[in-house]
Amino acid sequence: MTSAPAFAPVPVPATEPPPLFAHARGDIDVSFEFFPPKTDPMNETLWRSIQMLEPLQPRFVSVTYGAGGSTRERTHQTVSRIVRETSLPAAAHLTCVDASKAEIDEIARAYWEAGVRHIVALRGDPPEEGRDYAPHPDGYTNAADLVAGLKKIAPFEISVACYPEVHPQADCPDSDLDNLKRKIDAGATRAISQFFFSADNFFRFRDRAAAAGIDAEIVPGILPVSNVAQTRKFAGLCGAAIPPWMDRMFEGLDALPAARQLIAATVAAELCGQLYAGGIRHFHFYTLNRAELAYAICHLLGVRAPCEAAEAIK
Repeated sequence: MTSAPAFAPVPVPATEPPPLFAHARGDIDVSFEFFPPKTDPMNETLWRSIQMLEPLQPRFVSVTYGAGGSTRERTHQTVSRIVRETSLPAAAHLTCVDASKAEIDEIARAYWEAGVRHIVALRGDPPEEGRDYAPHPDGYTNAADLVAGLKKIAPFEISVACYPEVHPQADCPDSDLDNLKRKIDAGATRAISQFFFSADNFFRFRDRAAAAGIDAEIVPGILPVSNVAQTRKFAGLCGAAIPPWMDRMFEGLDALPAARQLIAATVAAELCGQLYAGGIRHFHFYTLNRAELAYAICHLLGVRAPCEAAEAIK
């Protein structure tokens, strides 16, 4: 008599589901954010990153503006060099903090004369951490006011910020959404979100914005987690939630940078895949001036450099 098998066979599905990115169609636009370098080695790192990402033909690249305008000259120099030496459409960040309308208008005119046609208009953070924001007595009051002022200077394309998990200084989600609507109504082209780690949070925010009459494009901001401690600090400042599973995912990897990079790319790519499935076709990457993670995720999404450009990167 034949004995029964020790285990029951696992049924094989008739059709195996494809891998997450098996059918990436290359129908995605991307953009990248950089920050102005402080030292010569940091400048070399930035330009290696720009050269690596340029062949992906992003819609634009943006350069940040330090708290209180602390990087004003370096931001201008970096943006101007991108315009002169690359084919990339460059966007300059501009804030309201510690500057009069006359000073900001002068900066905007200088950007226009340098060939910059895109501004990321922000209220900005105070130069000292913990200090409350207060508008300059002769300045723009907030980002909506800044957008309206910029539109009087030149026909800039203007991006503004939005917060899927609510700006930490907002009274409530509704007032935060009202503020976004004022920026769009003032003439902004699109909103770029603060980074987040839950696709559901982004989709809920997008739906609430649509219900509030906001019909401008809302672009998700993606932060690949290359430095866990730094990401925790950023999240605390901007009100983004780091889910417990993500904390557990990076435990024990502080001394293993290569493993950390693999995990970071996997987590960010999974988020992008969920957003893609929900209809998102433009992703904005916070690169922290490092190109490898953003490049790898773009590759998974089907955003590819031409073969000759990819060979030149090696």
